[in-house]
Amino acid sequence: MCGIVGGVSTRNIVPVLIEGLQRLEYRGYDSCGVAVLQDGALRRARSTKRVQELATQVQQEQLQGFTAIAHTRWATHGAPETQNAHPHFSGRAHQAPSIALVHNGIIENYEELRAQLITKGYVFESQTDTEVIAHLIHDFYDTDLLDAVKQAVGKLKGAYAIAVFCRNEPHRIVAARDGSPLVLGLGKDENFLASDALALAGAVDQIVYLEDGDIADLQSSQVWLIDRQGQAVERDSQRLAAHSAAVELGPYRHFMQKEIFEQPRAVSDTLDDITSVTPELFGDGAYKAFQEIDRVLILACGTSYYAGMTAKYWMESLVKIPVTVEIASEYRYRDSVPDAKTLVVTITQSGETADTLAAVKHAQSLGMTHTLTICNVASSAMARACALRFITRAGVEVGVASTKAFTTQLAGLFLLTLALAQTKQQLTESQEKDHLQALRHIPAAISAVLALEPQIMAWADRFATRENALYLGRGMHYPIALEGALKMKEISYIHAEAYPAGELKHGPLALVTEQMPVITIAPNDQLLEKLKSNMQEVRARGGELYVFADSDTEIKASDGVHVIRMPEHYGLLSPILHTIALQLLAYHTACRRGTDVDKPRNLAKSVTVE
Repeated sequence: MCGIVGGVSTRNIVPVLIEGLQRLEYRGYDSCGVAVLQDGALRRARSTKRVQELATQVQQEQLQGFTAIAHTRWATHGAPETQNAHPHFSGRAHQAPSIALVHNGIIENYEELRAQLITKGYVFESQTDTEVIAHLIHDFYDTDLLDAVKQAVGKLKGAYAIAVFCRNEPHRIVAARDGSPLVLGLGKDENFLASDALALAGAVDQIVYLEDGDIADLQSSQVWLIDRQGQAVERDSQRLAAHSAAVELGPYRHFMQKEIFEQPRAVSDTLDDITSVTPELFGDGAYKAFQEIDRVLILACGTSYYAGMTAKYWMESLVKIPVTVEIASEYRYRDSVPDAKTLVVTITQSGETADTLAAVKHAQSLGMTHTLTICNVASSAMARACALRFITRAGVEVGVASTKAFTTQLAGLFLLTLALAQTKQQLTESQEKDHLQALRHIPAAISAVLALEPQIMAWADRFATRENALYLGRGMHYPIALEGALKMKEISYIHAEAYPAGELKHGPLALVTEQMPVITIAPNDQLLEKLKSNMQEVRARGGELYVFADSDTEIKASDGVHVIRMPEHYGLLSPILHTIALQLLAYHTACRRGTDVDKPRNLAKSVTVE
């Protein structure tokens, strides 16, 4: 991983590919490169810096061509060094290379294949699993690149999206996918491919999403597809909207800041035109599926997992059925007890998260066919894999640390909770009306929290000098504490942990000193008095409290207790509002520390490998 762009044309397409890489920078990467077929030879430029530096290198070396592939890499095998950057070449010793390849994913049996290829005389210049694929294709090559790729992918175990071209077939690229996303862009006298349709916006207006096992043969005038069985196949094309201003930074300092402030609009768009709660919001057949299930299994990773944890509180409270929330990467590798009456809910921003996709397929293989996804991308693999879906409308999220995708997931999950409660006859018309009214007011309530930014910035000045932080929450605000700590870790590199406040005396209290800021989420709910007691435990040990308190909690600032007043308590939807405050705290702390907010080290936006 992380980003692929390529194409075959009757014009120089290198500038198109560079622009495509720039569109994919939001996904996170630590090296980049481009390879072209120029004057009958393979040429490439690679860099461990940003795409702009690669563009300068391409210009200086005058790289241009009708056939080219490009890549941004997030290191899995081998350090982020030039020799490990894509594209990778292959050829016989002492001869000019003839195969160029880029790859997203992970090849699990690369060591075995590497050993075999070494015995055949292939020399490896990198530590990557990707170079194995290039040499394997070269080994199988005998005048037909498509046939060589078909044979090579048959030997691979793991996940991959690849694009490859050959010096001997100058106007052709062959691409293949299994477990990693790949999309084709159809143009006039040119055709493209990319790991994300965003990379092709503006270059083409028709796209085709490849399915697992597909192999594509791209030439400038036509595209052919074959499936896993080697049979010719057609996939439906879709219209691709032109490049949107939504991915322009505008007046903001970082995309993350922009996306934090886009949340009122994102939540409003996600709830647009919803005037009543019906199962059909989640697709045809939802009512029947909701009737048949008696429990819910939520599968997700990272921030989406915390959204699922929050939804558990909502569902068990309103729907009165048991809910289990599992980390997707753990679920698929343990023995579990399947239940056909389970609604399996996946939560994913991109719809391409490898662990979550594998987990839902595992659940389906166990006979759990009632599947539903909360996802931000209608055309994603997850949206196609699940029987039911709710597509959030967060828009493109560029910052690696998720903000608006998370809050729109929460909005979608609350709607799901209401639809399940209605189907199970746990929701009266009056309750439905009240909940919908609260949802419609959430964008305005978010705006009120955003207005607290100056006060939060003052706190960030204090946090910027610390290296550890403790987050506390109770009930449905505990997952929000986890999410707040995650944001602080991701972008400021401050070690932050979150606990249920009641767990303080069971271990975390040992960490509390005057150097340990303790961030506390204090809504005016039934656990408030218990939380106040936990806060006193911190103060008694000299800890310094930073409290996000609802306006009517009667928590006052004092020596060692800093308070920011939130809007009035917002009932079941209160977690959404407290999320916004914690996002702002992490963002401004990171700014004070001078980190790369939108592209934090070692992280990628779309995790398409295990």
